[in-house]
Formats: sequence, C-alpha cells, structure tokens
Amino acid sequence: MLTAIFPQLKNSRALDFVTEFFYSPYYMIFAAAAMVVSNVFGMELPVYYLFMVLAAVTVLFLPDMSPTIPLVCCGYMTFSSENNPAAHVETSLFRRPEGLIQLSVIVGVIVVLFLARLIYELKSGRIRRGTPKLLFGFLALGAAYMLGGAFTEYYGFKTVLFGFVQILSLSFFYFYFYFTVDGDMIGGDYMAQLMTVVGCGVVAEILALYFELGIWTMEGVNRNVLYTGWGMYNNIGCVVAMCLPAPFCLAVTRRNGWAYNLVGNVLLLGLMLAQSRNAMLFGTLLYCVCVPIVLIKTKGRERIGNFVVYCATAVGLVIGLILFRDAIGDIFSSLIHSGSDDSGRYKIYIGGLKQFSENPVFGNGFYECDAFRYGNLPEDSFLPPRYHDTYVQLLASCGIISLAAYAYHRAQTILLILDGPSVEKFFLGLSAAALILTSILDCHFFNFGPGLLYSCLLFAAERGSGRSRRRENRVDRANDLAEEISANPAD
Repeated sequence: MLTAIFPQLKNSRALDFVTEFFYSPYYMIFAAAAMVVSNVFGMELPVYYLFMVLAAVTVLFLPDMSPTIPLVCCGYMTFSSENNPAAHVETSLFRRPEGLIQLSVIVGVIVVLFLARLIYELKSGRIRRGTPKLLFGFLALGAAYMLGGAFTEYYGFKTVLFGFVQILSLSFFYFYFYFTVDGDMIGGDYMAQLMTVVGCGVVAEILALYFELGIWTMEGVNRNVLYTGWGMYNNIGCVVAMCLPAPFCLAVTRRNGWAYNLVGNVLLLGLMLAQSRNAMLFGTLLYCVCVPIVLIKTKGRERIGNFVVYCATAVGLVIGLILFRDAIGDIFSSLIHSGSDDSGRYKIYIGGLKQFSENPVFGNGFYECDAFRYGNLPEDSFLPPRYHDTYVQLLASCGIISLAAYAYHRAQTILLILDGPSVEKFFLGLSAAALILTSILDCHFFNFGPGLLYSCLLFAAERGSGRSRRRENRVDRANDLAEEISANPAD
C-alpha cells in the first residue's frame, strides 16, 4: 500500500530484495521451519510475533497478499504439545494471562492489517473481481450449520456461533485471497510447492514426537502419546494425507521431478509414522492414484527417473521389513494391537442416526449429541463432541437441510476442479479429497485447522492453478504493479 503513497519505494533495491524473497520457495521453507521450531520447542509467541511482522511487511509493501498464504497454512501446526491447553490445563501458555494477553494483541494486530489491505484492494480495483464460484455453496452450507437444531429446545446462540466459526474456517481465506491475491504473482503449482513444504514440516514434527517421554514402553511405541498442541495422531495423519499429493504434482510439472517424487515417498513414510489407521488407509489410496498419473504424464528421462524412485522405494521397503522386522513391530505395536477395533464409532453412528430421526429437517444442533469427547476439555467446551463422520454429523446436528447444502457445495467444488482441467488442478483436488475421505471415519471436516488448508486449496484451484509456469521475474511484476498503483491510487 505504501508504494502508492511513496512512489519512490518502487526503485528501492531493499524492497526488490524483500519482494524476491517473499515470493520465492525459500520463504515457504522459512515459514515451515518457524512452524516446526514453534511446535517442537514450545516457542509459539516468538513465532507468532515473527508471523505478525511478516504479515505487516506484506500488507504495507508487497504487491498482493500471497506471501501470507504460507503463514495461514502453517499457523495451525505451530502449537506445541507442552502448551496443549487440553492436556496441560495448569501449565499451558494459553491458559495463563501473560500468554492470552500477548496472543490477543498479536491476533488483533494481524486482523487489523488484513482488514486494512482488503479495504485497500476493494477500493483500488487492481485485482480482478467477480463472483467467486463457490459463493452460493458456502452460503448454503453456512446457513445450514447455523440453523442446526432450529425449532427445537436445543437451538441457541452457542450452536449458531459454532456453525458460524465452522463455516468461517472452511471459507474465509478462500474469499479473502480471492479479492487480495493477484493470480499472476503465483504459479500454477504454487500450492503444490507450499503443501510439499508444509508436509515435510509436519513429518519433522512427527519425528520429534518419537523422542517424547512416555512414547516408548516395554511393549513398543504407545501411539496414544503421539499428540501435539494442535491434535492427536489422527489429526496429524489428516494433514499429512492432505499434503501427500503435492510433491507428485511437482514430479509431473518440474524438471528432475524424481527428486519431488522421492519427497512424496518420504511423506508416505511420515504418514505411516503418524499411525492413524484412517489416514493410512486413504493416504495409501491417494498414493496409488498418484503413482500411475506420474508415470503416464512424464516422458523420457523424467519417466525413467520416477520409475527408478518407485522401484527403489519398493526394494527399500522389502529390505526394511526383512532386516528391521522387530524394530518395525515395536514402532507399530499399539497400532497392531488396535487391529480393526472401531473405537466405538459404530455405536455413535447409530446414536447419530437416531437423533436425526428425532428432528430430520434441522437436526438437534451441535451440542445435543452422544459422541466422542477426547482430552480434558470441560463439558461446556466450545468444541462439542462430534460423530467422526461427516454425513452422520450433518444429519444428526443439522438435518437433511445441511446434507443438501453439503451436496450443493461438493458439486460446486467438483465442477471447479473440472473447469479448465490441468495437472495442477487434479492434484489440488486430490489434496482436498484427502480431507473429504478421512472425514468419513473422523471429524476432520468439523475441525478448524484442516478447514484453513481446505480454503487455500480451493482458492488456488480457482485463481492460481491455470498456469503451468511460474513467472520468472517477480520483481518486474511487483514494479509493474507499483507503477500502476502510483498512477491510480485508491481514493
């Protein structure tokens, strides 16, 4: 914004350097590294102050808001296990006044910055606008959420608020970036790069968990200790599954794609180490979809390189199972012990359908249910117990109205992916599908964190995925926009 007030800034070498860095893959890596440091070492507040500064630089000096996309995608995974408010009620930073006050200030400043840039962009008219393709589907779904339990004794402000926050997590950044990000500033595989980096960061967090006290027992690894400040092993597995298709997209679109293919196989290993049966099942399914696509879409030496990676992975797997059988058995001992136990899901599914039969049109709302409540959350927690299945949750909480709204939204997202199809869009669809599929057996679609990734994926599918090449010189583009802003400043 300040380039409109001070046009001479566009000739600043320092600003050129900052712009080049903020629009480079190194910036994504920097944001993901900060995420890992925060999560592993409990340094949330320093990292949040850093994110606030990065957001301020973006808002005030850069051509659009795309450099905040990595901050949004990484922010959810910054919470550490030692500051998990559910597991450490007395000692968590986010249950102490000094932590809550600082967090409130940081969030407040970021909100003001984001709002100021949105107003500026809307008034300046620099970025192409129109009607977002998913607008009416999100409106329908949000209305259905907030009407959950309507005309019953269970309907109240708390349900309306939870429904509003829920749809906000799924859609806010889709709309925000639609109006504040210039599609020419990001390439078609931008989101694939970002999700690859985020996935590697989460795998690093998983590896760190294996050094936590209590995870290794006489029987082997206790997967119940695999939890962070942002979720347990099921939540971790969902995020890795959403990131899994990304490196395989780069294996198709980039030179020396075999290196990205190798990263994709590392993410698959990380998915296994997360030990979520649900994520392992659907993540492996998505992996099996990615493999033939990569081999079909690549040619010549690229195809040979990818084929070698897959063969080496298969051989390494077999050798590992033979040579390290006992160690692998120890790592997955509690997972093996769980077997096919449904963890009570069948019972709560039946209970959810029973509640749906009581109020089939609008359901019973989010807080009148007989479902799981994990952790040490109090009974009056804002997060309600959930049914661990998207469709049972919709029917029981919001009735047939919400199922129809969800079907409308899902149809719109499918049409979005099919409109102007490309390799990038296909893999973005697979990443979104990871959330949708894992939510068949879990409550991920009704958790706030995955919704942030989901909204960014949908934005990229609509505004940033139609280009198979990234702009080579982002500084030139930034200078062009600065000149345009200077010539036509906002009123």
